[in-house]
Amino acid sequence: MSDSIDPKTGEPYASAAYTTASRAHCVSCHACGLVQPLAHTVEKQRCTRCDAVVHRRHPDSIVRTWALLISAAILYIPANLFPIMHTSSILGSEDDTIMSGVALFWNDGDYPLAAVIFIASILVPMLKLVTLAFLTITVQRRSTWRPRQRTTLFRIVEGIGRWSMLDVFVITLTIALVRFKSLAVITPGPGALAFASVVVLTMIASMQFDPRLIWDNIEPSGKKYD
Repeated sequence: MSDSIDPKTGEPYASAAYTTASRAHCVSCHACGLVQPLAHTVEKQRCTRCDAVVHRRHPDSIVRTWALLISAAILYIPANLFPIMHTSSILGSEDDTIMSGVALFWNDGDYPLAAVIFIASILVPMLKLVTLAFLTITVQRRSTWRPRQRTTLFRIVEGIGRWSMLDVFVITLTIALVRFKSLAVITPGPGALAFASVVVLTMIASMQFDPRLIWDNIEPSGKKYD
């Protein structure tokens, strides 16, 4: 592929295959993904296909991501300390946290179910918080370390984050089944609200983080990042 010319500097890119849409003065629509030339003559450019407002980068991406991550990290503590489910029956009342539920399934021999709940409800939210914080810090520090791997890591975190709601779904189904059979009264505890808030906040944080910021600090040297 032949070299392309940067219209702002008049210098050729190292290779069009290794440049970015931003350096080529193009922008992609956040709604439909259409890549189109960036217009400098209008205050708010709209997508030519879906008419959504397009931006070169998500506005205030880093600030919004940090605000959501800090809020999720604060709520992550009560989500694991407070009871996520309260059970009342003729045998008495009992409060269960996420870890006590994992321990209960483990002691009963339901090792796969205990492992699934532990990974989905404890490990994944924590790793998502750490990973998004790591990616945000590297962008702020203008790091050029392994941009393709960092982008792949973001895609993985974004894809598996929704499975963190598994514990909330289990509680909802359990409440419905128990009340249907009139065996006991089960109500969600304050930990369920905190945990659901953590999952929602981290999902929004991953949506606010713009992975294209990872590539803004990469010089168009023609190097291929595997």
